Amino acid sequence: MIKPKILILGAGYGGLMTAINLQKRLRSRDAEITLVNKNSYHYETTWLHEASAGNLKPEQVRYEIKDVLHKKIIFKQATVEKIDIHYKSVQTNQGELYYDYLVVALGFEGETFGIDGLDKYTFGITNVNDARKIRDHIHTQFAEWASQELFEKDDALLTIVVGGAGFTGIEFIGELANKVPELCREYDVPREKVRIICVEAAPSILPMFSETLVNYAVDVLTDKGIEFSVGTPVVQATKEGVKIKKGPNQFDFIKAGTVVWAAGVRGPRVVEESDLPSRRARVAVEEDLSVPGYQHIFMVGDCAFLVNRETERPYPPTAQIAVQQANTVARNLVALVKGKETKPFIPDLKGTVCSLGGSDAISNAFGKEITGKTAYIMKKVIDNRALYLIGGLGLVLKKGKLNPFK
Repeated sequence: MIKPKILILGAGYGGLMTAINLQKRLRSRDAEITLVNKNSYHYETTWLHEASAGNLKPEQVRYEIKDVLHKKIIFKQATVEKIDIHYKSVQTNQGELYYDYLVVALGFEGETFGIDGLDKYTFGITNVNDARKIRDHIHTQFAEWASQELFEKDDALLTIVVGGAGFTGIEFIGELANKVPELCREYDVPREKVRIICVEAAPSILPMFSETLVNYAVDVLTDKGIEFSVGTPVVQATKEGVKIKKGPNQFDFIKAGTVVWAAGVRGPRVVEESDLPSRRARVAVEEDLSVPGYQHIFMVGDCAFLVNRETERPYPPTAQIAVQQANTVARNLVALVKGKETKPFIPDLKGTVCSLGGSDAISNAFGKEITGKTAYIMKKVIDNRALYLIGGLGLVLKKGKLNPFK
């Protein structure tokens, strides 16, 4: 009997959790399971803002994929180049792979919305290497300012603009605000010379939180020296900074040595370039997370677009959703292999936590609004739980955030 081939593309939260669940639910003789990822490691996307600010080392946010997989899962390090849904094949830089069942969990790419210069002159917080580049660049800017003659110092080198006031942007500036005093001591820079400006096109920050929690976050970050410019979309990025729109025919230019773009993501272009019915590289899936007309193809995480019937809004592409989708997809794959019916994705949303740097955070988890250290500890518990679900206690002890007060 020929074993069905299950091919999983991507080892982010969705892809890796699908593989972990399958290795628990299927025997080696039931199916041939292959996980494809361009890197040999998985990285905690929700920790990248800490690495970008320099508060975590890049190696702390990643671990080797093979360390959490059983031998029944074949791991192949390769870059996905093309998905051919008609011939049930996937072209990679290491050759062609074939499948009977396909899981597309290739994560996200930064979205520039066609704004001039963003792709050339800004940094994105999208992977470990990006985080390393941001951290090193900020250090370089501080060092350059410190090396300049007293009357020739360019204070723009110490101006950091962060585009976007969603989760990534706010968590990054919170970490950065806590890092700046250390940078100032290291490079003998007066703290008042450093500016961190958060630019947001929408009229408010963190739209997923209540006004009370948003006001708390703004107060905390403002006290740390963060400047906010809301309702002012970025219209251009240059080597010298960003141009923002302040009103009808009214613009302002912010000179900055560092611009970090955290104002939007999209699915990967390889999805958009396939024959999958996608929009901005996300596929509107059926309730069981399969592609319409292709019950053997599933989309997970940032690649999946599914509307919450209660709110009539799409589920956000968060790590929490990706992990829960992975659980559903794994169960549905087991069902298909065994000739049974698939079941719909029914999320169990626990709420949301957003860190503000240091030991501060906001949360709307479990129907309650929580702020301060309690929310911060909750954030660490969530981070450790994500590790536990993938690699058990061993991975938590190796990579976890075990001190809840630091």
